[in-house]
Amino acid sequence: MPDGQEMTCRIVTQREMAILDAGEITRPDPLESAQRARGTLWLTAKPGAVAGTSALADLRHSGCLKALFPRGPQDRLSAVFVNTSGGITGGDDLRIEAAVSSGSRLSLTSQAAERIYRSSHGAPGIVRTRISVAQGARLDWLPQETILYDRASLDRSLRVDLQGDGCCLLVETLVFGRGAMGGTIRDISLSDRIAVWRDGTPLFVDRTRLSGNAALHLERRAIAGGGIAIATVLLATAPDKPDAGAHLNKLRPTLPAQAGISLIRPGLLLLRLLAPDSFILRQTLLPVLAQLNDGPLPRTWMI
Repeated sequence: MPDGQEMTCRIVTQREMAILDAGEITRPDPLESAQRARGTLWLTAKPGAVAGTSALADLRHSGCLKALFPRGPQDRLSAVFVNTSGGITGGDDLRIEAAVSSGSRLSLTSQAAERIYRSSHGAPGIVRTRISVAQGARLDWLPQETILYDRASLDRSLRVDLQGDGCCLLVETLVFGRGAMGGTIRDISLSDRIAVWRDGTPLFVDRTRLSGNAALHLERRAIAGGGIAIATVLLATAPDKPDAGAHLNKLRPTLPAQAGISLIRPGLLLLRLLAPDSFILRQTLLPVLAQLNDGPLPRTWMI
């Protein structure tokens, strides 16, 4: 043995020797052997026993997804979904399904910002959300920010099916790294889809795909101009109601230069916000959501 090297040895049992001789030992696939987070959540809102209130009709959850029901405005069922795995990484699979019955209102938010961590093997973390909103019902989809870190891989979709005059308020915020902590993203894989349908017809479809050097892409003026926090806010009301148009005239004068708002069609209001970090983004986003939400935001947004 060359000088300076050490030799280590281990006693092999008869059982291990027999397995070795039989050729039964194979090296496990790291991707298959690693434990992955799985979670499903299903809930339904219905009209409450008192007129003008909403209540829980059905709840099922498994794996790492849970639901909490803090006190909130009585006109809506306030629900907070929790990912107990502490974040999302490659191979994770989370599914959320909800239904809002006629005459009720559901407000869904997250306990905290969702973090998308490095995917060791390039496999994406999968998040699927589908919510149906009956005629005369309303959904407020208000999750907090999704923060992506270097080498994160995420495949996410949100679909809302509206019936009749059902309406919804949606917000999705993407934050690419944590600039104050030196979290520059050099490699990423993101596929993010938002779709809203009414009576089986597509009303709004938006898709974001970003791969490779996110920091370099976001520097481009046509993409983000150096910003790392992007929010999409959508309000869909019945076309014959003036709600969306009325909000347009109130919000437009209050928005910074890095924001844009449009009434795409009657009853469909779209807002985009861009900021150099999530803290500055929230300074504009919170007042906007408070107005569109017709009341205070979920308390988890204030913690």
